[in-house]
Amino acid sequence: MNWQQPAKVGTAVDTTSEDQMVMQRERLSNALRIYGDGYGQLGRAFAAQAGLHSTDAMALIEILAAEQQGAPLSPARLGERVGLTSGATSTLLNRLEDAGHIVRSRVSTDRRVVTLHSTPEIHLFANTFFDPLGERIAAVLSRYPVDVLDEFVSLLGELHHVLETYRDDQDW
Repeated sequence: MNWQQPAKVGTAVDTTSEDQMVMQRERLSNALRIYGDGYGQLGRAFAAQAGLHSTDAMALIEILAAEQQGAPLSPARLGERVGLTSGATSTLLNRLEDAGHIVRSRVSTDRRVVTLHSTPEIHLFANTFFDPLGERIAAVLSRYPVDVLDEFVSLLGELHHVLETYRDDQDW
């Protein structure tokens, strides 16, 4: 990614096809960064409304999203998603459980498998907070054909894979 200053308005720009592709990629990268920033701000607003630390709120959002998709998270998977160690995840889950926001259950035939579930109260709170946004997003997405949305989902999946493999390749 090129972190140079953008060209000033009114300066001459070479508009060859390759230059146009570079500019388009930069616009897309910038739009994704801005969207990610907005998502983070929304998560912080949810945290403030719920009286939670932002990490706790992001964990709740992950738990709620996984439940909505029919695939409840394990504590280990949640820790991976929010970037916490197993010890920090356990402490976070204790806070959320003590606050009455989640329950841990062993509904699998393998009783060692623990899954995380939101309580009805936090689920109602999250629905009240996020449903109006969901309606607005649905209105925007409804203006695009299914094949365009499928391509965008594919693009985002590939970009996420690149981020994950880049992160995994690093020795930070």
